[in-house]
Amino acid sequence: MARTAMEERHDYMTKTPVRRLICTLSVPTIISMMVTNLYNMADTFFVGRISTQATAAVGIVLSLMNIIQAIGFFCGHGSGNYVSRKLGAGEIKEAEEMASTGFALAFVLGTVILAAGILNLKRLSVLLGATHSIIKDTKDYMRVILIGTPFMTSQLVINNQLRFQGAAFYAMVGLVSGAILNIFLDPLLIFTFGLGVSGAAIATILSQIVSFFILFYGTTKGANIKIHFKNIKFNSHYLLQIVNGGTPSLARNALISFSGILLNRTAGIIAGDAAIAGMSVVNRVMMFANSALIGFGQGYQPVCSYNYGAGLHGRVKQGYKFCVFYGTLFLLGLAVVCSFKSEEIVRFFRDDPKVILIGSVALRWQMFSMPLNALIVLSNMMLQSIGKGVRATITASARSGIFFIPAILILSRLYGLTGVELAQPVADVLAFMLAIPLTFSVWREMNNVLSS
Repeated sequence: MARTAMEERHDYMTKTPVRRLICTLSVPTIISMMVTNLYNMADTFFVGRISTQATAAVGIVLSLMNIIQAIGFFCGHGSGNYVSRKLGAGEIKEAEEMASTGFALAFVLGTVILAAGILNLKRLSVLLGATHSIIKDTKDYMRVILIGTPFMTSQLVINNQLRFQGAAFYAMVGLVSGAILNIFLDPLLIFTFGLGVSGAAIATILSQIVSFFILFYGTTKGANIKIHFKNIKFNSHYLLQIVNGGTPSLARNALISFSGILLNRTAGIIAGDAAIAGMSVVNRVMMFANSALIGFGQGYQPVCSYNYGAGLHGRVKQGYKFCVFYGTLFLLGLAVVCSFKSEEIVRFFRDDPKVILIGSVALRWQMFSMPLNALIVLSNMMLQSIGKGVRATITASARSGIFFIPAILILSRLYGLTGVELAQPVADVLAFMLAIPLTFSVWREMNNVLSS
């Protein structure tokens, strides 16, 4: 009897040697993450050619984009983890219904954000930390970003669902296509057509819409689960599963956004627009530096959830140790390079002496703690992928919320701008110390299952 594509994928996910499987799935996700963050940096680079105020405005709207991404990842990880575990257990119908439900929920929530944001544009700009001198650029950039919100949230869902099914190549094609388009559109719309910061936002949204349609097409190929209106089930079972699996992502990204708002407002009060611009550049650089690690972890996530669903806990643990070890080595090497080249890196985005001074110092401080992110990120991904929602939410909230918020409030009062620059490294160290016991408590549970 001929084997189905889904049966072949099940064998591939559960029988391929773990290291080889993770590396195979990681290549497209690493490329996706790095290219996606590259086009985020492209916005900062090209807008940096306009003015310090424009650079600061993009940094302000980054907090809103983190909220939008938080909704997308909430629905995408919540549904994707469940889909992967059900595929591992051979329960196809539930996987199909969850895929469509997660997609529909993200599109609806994105539409709500669009409407609420457009109706409260000025108030939202001020809330996010825009000063009088940058509020116009902030509103111009934000208005366009909001229009594309439903496509941004729902394309993140499709991307994550494809990854969790082991179809990382289709996810990569969708994201990379949009990213490349954005890089070409930025200079064209900003300078050639003279649209300024609005041009940067239009380039971003057009690219997101293109990614959406390419990713949606990817759901129709091979063994990938297709999105069907008839499979949308807004019932308590699926919604609670999305909440359980997606809350860690929602907490992480929402706190990144809130922390970004707090960072911008605190930096702006202490040192003005130059501080906002400098910290904005550092945040973009850190996102790019961590993108390879996150891509590596995203290659592990489907291996983790699929094999956990299949009861193969030894493969889950083996993959975790492999990823943490090599992730730490990679970040350590990157930290050394960035520490010695911090001024050149910041100057590349904005050649303003004040921005360079503030940004380079902050970047060097963050490099001290960056290697710790491997264990923090991979622990969170493992806990989330196997459905340990509470512990995953705690680890997801630690770095940007539980420890960062009190750190910046206390350190900024004690040390001024230096305290702002120190807040994230301090939070990273504390998050690392918290992630260790939470992770090994789950390992003990899996050991008990293996020995029973």
